[in-house]
Amino acid sequence: MWLSDVSVKRPVAAVVLSLLLVVFGMVSFSKLAVREMPDIESPVVSISTRYSGASATIIESQITSVLEEQLSGISGIDEISSTTRNGMSRITITFDLGYDLNTGVSDVRDAVARAQRSLPDEADDPIVYKNNGSGEASLYINLSSSEMDRTQLTDYIDRVLLDRFSLISGVSSVNVSGGLYKVMYVKLQPELMAGRGVTTTDITQALRSENMESPGGEVRNDSIVMSVRTARSYNTAEDFDYLVVKRASDNTPIYLKDVADVFIGAENENSTFKSDGVVNVSMGIVPQTDANPLEVAERVHREVENIQQFLPDGTRLAIDYDSTVFIERSIAEVYSTLFITGGLVILVLYIFIGQARATLIPAVTVPVSLISSFIAAYYFGFSINLITLMALILSIGLVVDDAIVVVENIYHHIEQGEKPLLAAYKGAREVGFAVIATTLVLVMVFLPISFMDGMVGLLFTEFSVLLSMSVIFSSLIALTLTPVLGSKILKANVKPNRFNLFIDRMFSKLESGYRWLLGKALKFKWPRHW
Repeated sequence: MWLSDVSVKRPVAAVVLSLLLVVFGMVSFSKLAVREMPDIESPVVSISTRYSGASATIIESQITSVLEEQLSGISGIDEISSTTRNGMSRITITFDLGYDLNTGVSDVRDAVARAQRSLPDEADDPIVYKNNGSGEASLYINLSSSEMDRTQLTDYIDRVLLDRFSLISGVSSVNVSGGLYKVMYVKLQPELMAGRGVTTTDITQALRSENMESPGGEVRNDSIVMSVRTARSYNTAEDFDYLVVKRASDNTPIYLKDVADVFIGAENENSTFKSDGVVNVSMGIVPQTDANPLEVAERVHREVENIQQFLPDGTRLAIDYDSTVFIERSIAEVYSTLFITGGLVILVLYIFIGQARATLIPAVTVPVSLISSFIAAYYFGFSINLITLMALILSIGLVVDDAIVVVENIYHHIEQGEKPLLAAYKGAREVGFAVIATTLVLVMVFLPISFMDGMVGLLFTEFSVLLSMSVIFSSLIALTLTPVLGSKILKANVKPNRFNLFIDRMFSKLESGYRWLLGKALKFKWPRHW
């Protein structure tokens, strides 16, 4: 086998190759994202349309049904579901697994554009966005206070906290839950309106035409250009009191305060938001798709600690929910299983091989093979998750076989009186094609899993690819680094350990017993009718 021949003749090249694989593998490992499960992109597109003041029945007939009629002609759709509520319509389109999501979004937008001409003029434009499963918040931060109400808490979040958490590296967005915003109310007085001949349309038109801010052009000379802004005349509730909504028959102005009460207050509260019985406002931290959620959670925890000293009196900021805790503990548990498995494999090798020198070679080559597989994981865009770590645990028992076969054959030549260098050359050469054949068989067994259709294929693609790559790297290491270590470490006439002697004696007794039973069976005269 030319690969093992070159490695034995040029041991430095084989060692440098293994070191490069370890270095690149560790760098790739440091750049991989950490998740609980593989990142499976769900081909889902949603359409959200708002129609303020309309009932669910009207929205169903005038918006949802019109949009669904146009969407039904799009190819690749697996399911269309819709939710209609008072003032809001939401349609969710699920495409077939493996369908190009960008193509689906483009087709949906074309269908929405065709249906938009039939929608009510008062309804907002439909919003089309793709949902790849990454819009869920991984942390929730609650802001509570004994001095401020929900309106003031919401205002403090908008002015101070929202930007600070949005600027954290790896954060995609910050969703505010339980917020209660300030609005200006115009409470109409029907009796006063009827007495002055003012209608609701008059007030609405006056608000739209007067409460506006328009550009005023530019003022320029040879050296300066300045923009002119037309400031609004209405900035407070008191200013709106003197908004002219109509003129009487004698041209007397009728002000808004004459027919309505104008005041600032919180928007109508139709729900409550509490945590542990305390009214508060929550911020949901949504990490980016390619970000490491554990690192994002660490930065958020650090930012919460930094903000505590600047909070107003009686105000408390605390992380109420952190989903990354489950991810961290699951990954840590799998890591411990991985190390325990590796340790047990080395222990079993030492018990049966009987030599610390021979056991040291697989103990070095197995970690090199596993670390090298992270290069492929980084190249294919995989992540560190329960599935990929399970593949590494399973691969320990597979990658160690190649090293054992090569070491055992090299030691067999050493026992016959050959020098370690010559034994490594002949031993690796004899089993080289057997190692490659074993590797190809394992790859052909596991790699086709990645070609399975459906959610199972998407879920176990990382498993099959990472397992196959670890086996391939183990074959490469077994034919390069293992002969080099065997030629430098292995020696003849090494006394076996006590465990090995015990196992040899046990198997010798079993062999003697088997031969005794076989001899008795051969001497036994069986009846003829049998």
